[in-house]
Amino acid sequence: MRKVAVKKKILWVDDEIELLRSHVMFLQERGYDVTPCTNADDAIALIITEAFDMVLLDEMLHGKDGLTALGEIKEINPALPVVMVTKSEEESLMEDAIGSKIDDYLTKPVNPSQILMTCKKILERTQITGAHISKNYISEFNQISQMLTGTMTWQDWIDVYCSLSEWEIETDGHRELGLKQTLKDQFRECNVEFGKFVENHYPFWLNGEQEAPPLSPDLIKRYVLPHLQEKRNVVFLVLDNLRLDQLLTIEPLLYPYFKIDKEYYYSILPTATPFSRNAIFSGLFPSEIAERRPEFWVNAEDDEHSLNRFEHQLLDFQLESLGIDLKPASKYVKILDVNEARNVARKVATYSNIPLSAIVVNFVDILAHSRSDSEVLREIAPDEAAYRSLTKSWFEHSYVFQILKELAQRDSVVIITTDHGSIRGMRGAKVIGDRATSTNLRYKYGKSLKVDPKHAIIIRDPEVYKLPARGINFNYLLAKEDYYFVYPTNYHHYLNHYRDSLQHGGVSLEEMILPVVKLEPKGA
Repeated sequence: MRKVAVKKKILWVDDEIELLRSHVMFLQERGYDVTPCTNADDAIALIITEAFDMVLLDEMLHGKDGLTALGEIKEINPALPVVMVTKSEEESLMEDAIGSKIDDYLTKPVNPSQILMTCKKILERTQITGAHISKNYISEFNQISQMLTGTMTWQDWIDVYCSLSEWEIETDGHRELGLKQTLKDQFRECNVEFGKFVENHYPFWLNGEQEAPPLSPDLIKRYVLPHLQEKRNVVFLVLDNLRLDQLLTIEPLLYPYFKIDKEYYYSILPTATPFSRNAIFSGLFPSEIAERRPEFWVNAEDDEHSLNRFEHQLLDFQLESLGIDLKPASKYVKILDVNEARNVARKVATYSNIPLSAIVVNFVDILAHSRSDSEVLREIAPDEAAYRSLTKSWFEHSYVFQILKELAQRDSVVIITTDHGSIRGMRGAKVIGDRATSTNLRYKYGKSLKVDPKHAIIIRDPEVYKLPARGINFNYLLAKEDYYFVYPTNYHHYLNHYRDSLQHGGVSLEEMILPVVKLEPKGA
């Protein structure tokens, strides 16, 4: 049975409505149900008894004026869109109207096309935008599918991932379009091919046999060092476990304060804190840290509670190797809780006198892991869209945002990045290993580990991946796509326990392709 379209109802309030009869007919011919009204009191009575979709309200009514009527209308129905129609262009009048929460205004004389455009903008925005989004996404979907059949470069994968992430955010506000599942399926298809791409190319990047993307050890040299050489003060802000889609969600909050320049890099493997973040601060791959500064690596690898205790020392070691002698010396702060964030916010003005300040914020990582253990957080953030929204809410009200707004008043360059992303683990991969095997769900290291190669990259020679080895038969496993590792013992229990938890350490677009954002204060 064909669904009959319901006409949108417009209440047009003007004491000279008879002179606007042709305008009313113009709207009616285009499918709108228009009710004319000559005074504010009758209009308010109609709004109480009938359901309207929009009000066109003349500002200069006889008797009760438009601004007074507007206040009463908003008390009755705060969500009812009101367009003010006025003969005056006085700035104070417009400020009063806008302060009273009008949705738009028109200046007399108005022509039918102006009114139609305003009606469409207010009443059909969602429908028109939805149709536009659907058309554009279908075109993008086909283009990405075509790309997957050809030869992809690391830059192509960045472009694909950026496009998918932007579409995720675009469709968050249009769930009625039914595109979410299609987008999710395409994400999964892309991660299948991305896993193959990484397995085929990553070792060649590390050994200089192919052109490589920027990797974790390149960040300081590529994005921080040039500013230090120009004698600019730099704040290097690492938001642990922040995905690109989360960054894109909070980015608009920064627009009023900063000029923004965004680039991308690839996390090293495993995409996990002790590997990727140590690589960022040291400028070295894990095997190189273990060889040159073993006191830092051994402690970091053996002690799960101090995975990154030596980031400041590694940063200073890298600066020294680059020939950078900072006066005063670099500053390093790790924000683990709100009290530490408050302390940094209180002292951040002093950072403009320090050549390089490194700040690591662990909240997003804590949020991801807490979601795995908390039924309340799973209810609040059941999917990626809700997880993005939760991240934005935190950031908007956080001391981190306060810190950035304070830095926007200084002449410092702010570099925001992350060490790795995360992915929702949806499928279990059975793994066999001994008691000494690491406990991580998306990557493992130990002796003689076994898993289905369809589900993971099996690294039998760690040195090829520039990872430390510990003797004969020591190997690493890196989960592909959205798999997570489960042992055969109590397999079904742990399969269900960890399903739909946010994990990192493996190979996926979400974990590996990461933003590097340069913020320059708008006043600079």
